Amino acid sequence: MAAKDLYEKDYYQILGVSKGADSAAIKKQYRKLARELHPDKTKGDKKLEDRFKAVSEAYDILSDDKKRREYDEVREAVKSGRVPPGFNGGGQGFNGGDFSDLFGPGGDILVVLVSAMAQICKQRPQLDLKNQFMALN
Repeated sequence: MAAKDLYEKDYYQILGVSKGADSAAIKKQYRKLARELHPDKTKGDKKLEDRFKAVSEAYDILSDDKKRREYDEVREAVKSGRVPPGFNGGGQGFNGGDFSDLFGPGGDILVVLVSAMAQICKQRPQLDLKNQFMALN
């Protein structure tokens, strides 16, 4: 998953729930969409298959409290132009979090993204963090 995908994907919108939705509402909505979009039911419709994958990805993040908290922190940090609290600028950011469970083995994409933004801050301090993120893309 590219860093831009993480910033741009709104898992709440994909799943059709509000940001304040509790775990029961998230699970209920996921089950509803999974039944409607499951490949066994849609029989080869590529658009619906892709939608099913997106819904499953969104549920994977939003149903896990730790992943959801990390996702919300990163999106808020990028949108507001600040780096999340506890980021140390090194190889382990976000309070020392390990994101391999979020992106698979070796998938420290969030750490790479924020580290790159921190490097740009040092090089071009006149830009705000949001503009620096856009410069990465």
